[in-house]
Amino acid sequence: QVQLVESGGGLVQPGGSLTLSCVASGFTLNYYAIGWFRQAPGKEREGVSCIKRNDGVTYYADSVKGRFTISRDNAKNMVFLQMNNLKPEDTAVYYCATDDGSAEYTSHVGICRFASQGQGTQVTVSS
Repeated sequence: QVQLVESGGGLVQPGGSLTLSCVASGFTLNYYAIGWFRQAPGKEREGVSCIKRNDGVTYYADSVKGRFTISRDNAKNMVFLQMNNLKPEDTAVYYCATDDGSAEYTSHVGICRFASQGQGTQVTVSS
């Protein structure tokens, strides 16, 4: 099973930027897509973005299109989420997650169905 470790969260003012990073490790790195979902207090999980491992095709939630950019480094098994023009409604715990083709998943974005996830990193957007 893949292990995922996120970093890069923090407190930022509205309009600011943050970059989240995630490194994947484990005996079997057989996921076909990797990405991010978020969960704010009292709200359901929301798929944010994902990127396919083989061809780099990306998907975004409508709420972040034009502001967030996902990228990957397959050699280092890492994925990044560049977040610009952050808004208070972006405040949430952000989780790195993989789509390994499992029938059961906890959130989705585009064609990605997230199953495995990391521990999360808090992003707070506030003045």
